[in-house]
Amino acid sequence: MAFSQDSFQIKGSVMNARTLQPIEGANIIGKGIFSISSVTGAFTINNVVKDSCSFIISHIGYVSKTVTVIKKQKMETLLVYLNESSTTLEEIEVLGKSERRVVKETPIVSHTVSKEFLNKNRENSLMQTLSKIPGVSTINIGSGQSKPVIRGLGFNRVSVVQNGIKHEAQQWGNDHGLEIDQYGIENIQIIKGPASLVYGSDAIAGVVDIQPNKIPFHNALNGEVNVLGETNNDLLGVSAAIETRKEKWFYRGRLTYRDYGDYKVPTERINYENYIFELHNNNLRNTAGKEANASFSIGYVSDHITSETFFSNVNAKNGFFANAHGLEVRTSNIDYDSSNRDIDLPFHRVNHFKITNNTSVTTGKHTLHFDLGFQNNHREEHSEPVPHGYMPKPSNSKEREFNKNTYSLNVKDKFKPNTQHDFVTGINVEFQDNNIGGWGFLIPEYNRFTIGAFAYDQFEISSDLHFLVGIRYDYGLVDTESYYDWFPSTINNSDGSTSYVHLQRAQNKTLNFGNISASTGLSYIRKKTTYKLNIGKSFRMPLANELASDGVNYHMYRYEKGNLNLDPEESYQLDIGIDHTTKQVSVGISPFVNFFKNYIYLNPTSNYYETLQIYEYTQAKVFRFGGEIRASTTLFKNLQLDASAEYVFSRQTSGAKKDFTLPFSPPLSGLFSANYQFKKMLFFDKPQFIADYRITAAQNEIVPPEEKTEGYQVLNISLLTEMDLFKNNLPVEMRVKLNNVFNTKYFDHTSFYRLIDVPEAGRNLSISLTIPFNK
Repeated sequence: MAFSQDSFQIKGSVMNARTLQPIEGANIIGKGIFSISSVTGAFTINNVVKDSCSFIISHIGYVSKTVTVIKKQKMETLLVYLNESSTTLEEIEVLGKSERRVVKETPIVSHTVSKEFLNKNRENSLMQTLSKIPGVSTINIGSGQSKPVIRGLGFNRVSVVQNGIKHEAQQWGNDHGLEIDQYGIENIQIIKGPASLVYGSDAIAGVVDIQPNKIPFHNALNGEVNVLGETNNDLLGVSAAIETRKEKWFYRGRLTYRDYGDYKVPTERINYENYIFELHNNNLRNTAGKEANASFSIGYVSDHITSETFFSNVNAKNGFFANAHGLEVRTSNIDYDSSNRDIDLPFHRVNHFKITNNTSVTTGKHTLHFDLGFQNNHREEHSEPVPHGYMPKPSNSKEREFNKNTYSLNVKDKFKPNTQHDFVTGINVEFQDNNIGGWGFLIPEYNRFTIGAFAYDQFEISSDLHFLVGIRYDYGLVDTESYYDWFPSTINNSDGSTSYVHLQRAQNKTLNFGNISASTGLSYIRKKTTYKLNIGKSFRMPLANELASDGVNYHMYRYEKGNLNLDPEESYQLDIGIDHTTKQVSVGISPFVNFFKNYIYLNPTSNYYETLQIYEYTQAKVFRFGGEIRASTTLFKNLQLDASAEYVFSRQTSGAKKDFTLPFSPPLSGLFSANYQFKKMLFFDKPQFIADYRITAAQNEIVPPEEKTEGYQVLNISLLTEMDLFKNNLPVEMRVKLNNVFNTKYFDHTSFYRLIDVPEAGRNLSISLTIPFNK
């Protein structure tokens, strides 16, 4: 205790009178006096000038107590014990529901991803972060790019939605990643199974729905700085964000920059197309990259209107593994091993600019939602200008260019006539304009217009039994532009003469498609167990590359040819979900059965074009089944154990590859995790030690010319903790993660580079800091 002739200080603690535990957040209020008890129950009152003072100590759930303190020569610590209060309330009807309850009542098999999960499991790309969720995998393109696969289906069969608008890029390409900044995302809903009813035709396999962030509190100013470093590819990254709200207006902003070198693999040589390539210091040459992202939003919120306009730009430059792109390294003069940070040819550069607006208006029993969006995806692929076949040496390195503009509009009306029904109607309209450039041709220029209308009703039969039924109709139009080679090819005529002709690769063609989607399902909650059943029919329009591609894809070392006679894909699926949750144990299983009436795939043929094998788009009936199972339990209060497994079986039942599976089919895989949280270690608060052990079976079910993939086991460990480095502010979060602890050489069957005998990345140590601040 300290005091002087003019003032004195009071120190005390507030305790629970029954449990003797400290009470955090108790208010200490008197005349000219105010304080709040800390997490340990302690409080301090400074500069008390009178010889005595009185104040009231109160907390919700406790009986308030008035305390009087008299100045003494030796002041002792004041201990205040509050008694718990009991209040009898009149019975009231609770109309609101928690988010967890709403998810249970919705008859759709889905998984909610929180900000905590994203921060705890963050990897080099958003989809690599989500791959820890059962049923979700990725097609990886190097260390910084990947695209989603849900239950063995990817590309345009999975819709990625951000702020209500479907992300539109060049996702049809094997080596085209997802241009979304993973920092600053707070909540994602993953829907497994057909979701075409609400999201449109491309959601035939599932949806990754990146939902808008929560609106900031009144007069709040918050932000954070994320710093990341990795050893495998010498990555350095930083992301900084700030958000504020003043009454009804709020603002957000974020800047992200990442720079990384060639990543390392646990092998010294690679065998591709019967060529042996030696790797310098285990670096996968020319896989370095840079990424610079920026976003800003402005929003308005009132009692009846909420609106936010979001601007974002993602810019990246990434190298392609030089030995995989037309085998350039055999003849190139570029010294790919001079530096592991150079981005030499071949490489790609992509810029994705996006503007979205989300507005909701509440009027009586109706809530109207409007989503508007504009996106520009500009992608350039550069490679060394070398002659191919009749093509002379090009004058520059720009092999292919895609410039795609997408305009989107979604209108949705949520109508709640009573407490039993939630009726939703809506329309989705989208227009795409895709232009091309460069000396290499693969797909033509095209316009694509789609419009769809839907309606569904989720109604409550009883408090624990809910039913959903809905229907949708979509119409689409694809208009391709003609294309002729910029160079002449030699044609031998039947009369023995020779002609030099600019071959036509694509023609002016207008195709239209229309189809119906439907869904019905139920959810039954019995005590701690939730049962879900959903039957859905969905469809997907063919893409321009499936219809009209006609050229060499040197990234895949093959010739790809489209088919203008393709029909839309139609899919029928049954989904079941059973979840049982108690305080100690949580168990879930989600099997599915799926049938494609006319699945579209790229089929290798026995024909060749200038030594390159010709692949043609064709269709076949496909039968699939599989599912996921998970379990988690908490032991000894601080130890949490999790286990999950996933499996997909696919079989083509017609067509040229009858009795084969589908390309990129993920094998049986299991993930076992242990999470132990300590109380405190040195200056680390709430440290968590996490170990993830993944066991993946061999994939012997393949489609020629795919090769079988051996099984593997990989261990990852990480340490998460908080540190109180700055007074009067939030704690700093630190994550130290060691991936592939034993530097295991293994092949991921859904990886792009697996096709060319490139294993997954070797051992990688990453350290990240999240420094939050508020005012």
